[in-house]
Amino acid sequence: MRAYDEIAEWYDALVETGALYQEQILPALIELAGEVQGQRILDVACGQGLVTRALARRGATLTGIDVSPQMLALAEQREQGEPLGIAYREGDAQTLAELRDGAFDGATCCMALMNIDDLPACAAALGRVLRDGGWFVAVITHPCFQTPEARWIDRADGKVVREVSGYFDERFWQSDDPAGVRGKVGEHHRRLSTYVNAFNDAGFELERLSEPIARGRRAHEGPGNLEVPSVLGMRFVMRQHAQWPP
Repeated sequence: MRAYDEIAEWYDALVETGALYQEQILPALIELAGEVQGQRILDVACGQGLVTRALARRGATLTGIDVSPQMLALAEQREQGEPLGIAYREGDAQTLAELRDGAFDGATCCMALMNIDDLPACAAALGRVLRDGGWFVAVITHPCFQTPEARWIDRADGKVVREVSGYFDERFWQSDDPAGVRGKVGEHHRRLSTYVNAFNDAGFELERLSEPIARGRRAHEGPGNLEVPSVLGMRFVMRQHAQWPP
């Protein structure tokens, strides 16, 4: 999503210092990925390289692909400063046309599936580039609680609760908060079943879910962060090699 070109520096600072990414998102992804020593892993929509660096430090061989040249430039700068053998490539997550069939043991996608227009195409492309039995881990904004019309409500008893509506209305949307990622670039709201079924249709099976609770700084950024999960992690494994084209 080239909209990230315009906010690359801002997003880089957010990812590197933000409690949501450092204390919830990245730990959840690493836990779902499991032991990666010696594996060939693709990070789809890799952005500025947060996940590629984390997994490379754990002994994996990483390739990162992203559609944003500015985000890739930031990733390359960090690779030059701390060489980890990561290969970065510009490309479309909906085709992964630059990558060979069955080239990877596993793949990840961190907070980006919501930005991909054609989810079934992305799932099919991942099925093509993963070996038989390969795995895919994604972390996304929680589709059950982060709907376009969801909001926090302060009750009279002092409790903060989440009001959710519009869950079934799948659409692209932008938040009215100009200081957040969703306000700057927007995202696709999809039902949880839409995510699971897209990957099931592409030859994957859902193996595990993660709904990490807020801890540390994130828990103190807002009382509601301890009430409902803001992100959802998913681990899929290849049931059989997907047919390409779908």
